[in-house]
Amino acid sequence: MTKMDERLKYAPCGYVSITHEGIVTDVNQTFLDLMGYAAEELLHKHLESIMSTANKLIFHSYFYPQINLNGRVEELFISLKDKQKQTVPFILNGRRFEDDGVEVIDCVLVQMKKRIDYEQELRTAKKQIEDAYRQKEQALAKLEQIHKEIERKQSELMEMNAMLVELSVTDKLTGLKNRRYFQEKLDEQLHRYHESGQAFSLVIIDIDHFKQVNDTWGHQMGDEVLEKLAKTLTIHARSEDTAARLGGEEFVLILPHTDAAQSSKIAERLRIAVIETVWPIGSITVSSGIATVNPDDSGASLLKKADEALYASKENGRNRVTHIEDVKR
Repeated sequence: MTKMDERLKYAPCGYVSITHEGIVTDVNQTFLDLMGYAAEELLHKHLESIMSTANKLIFHSYFYPQINLNGRVEELFISLKDKQKQTVPFILNGRRFEDDGVEVIDCVLVQMKKRIDYEQELRTAKKQIEDAYRQKEQALAKLEQIHKEIERKQSELMEMNAMLVELSVTDKLTGLKNRRYFQEKLDEQLHRYHESGQAFSLVIIDIDHFKQVNDTWGHQMGDEVLEKLAKTLTIHARSEDTAARLGGEEFVLILPHTDAAQSSKIAERLRIAVIETVWPIGSITVSSGIATVNPDDSGASLLKKADEALYASKENGRNRVTHIEDVKR
């Protein structure tokens, strides 16, 4: 074993290597010690074997799409079960690469110990309050101090929880909501539709010839274009709309209370707004595909129809808006 191998084995964070299917192929000693497992209990097992059902859903709805689209995942909040079946929270960063022609996904897991410490401090403070009440008059001064400490810890914990929730649903590059948040909002919108019958539409927006932007100007400029498009969408979207980044150069809008004709007008206004925006590399155009919900739709079918309409926009010359109803006429 090389010195670097030894350092990785005992690095101050967990390291797990998995196949594209999620099978564990390597794990460092730090992660084993933290979770209480022996190597043979994890090797050649599926990583989801130490996840709850909720975390499996997060893994499938966010981790795999990000790995497939971008080759990496950054700052994913996820919890795993240790040998005693206790939940251990982590921040996960992952990267995909090929090793001798075999696709491998390396994952670095940093335990969220600080949050656990805050919760432990909060429990300790509450116990101190109980002790102080038993001491009655002699503990009044101490009791006041402990109350202040509890308020401070509760405030810090609430801020930390709010930050973690926001991180888990926000695209790091653009600041828009991510695919996970979009999927939740789409499910909510479908539920309201089936209850009230109020129509809504879905728009997928894709930057035309984005690969040429990266190839010509570099990925840093490509990131700047993505950020500027996100700001343009935010400025021109209505307050009730949900704007999110699906991944890569694809963005999505959920348009409540919007039928086919209205959604086409909104998408067309956005298309023109992109053309009129000043870009650092000259001109940028977008193509859009739209689908309006019907009673037979699921989230997956609605997304597929919008994607088919987007494909039609690309096939018909790009820089255009297409509703799926126009494709099927």
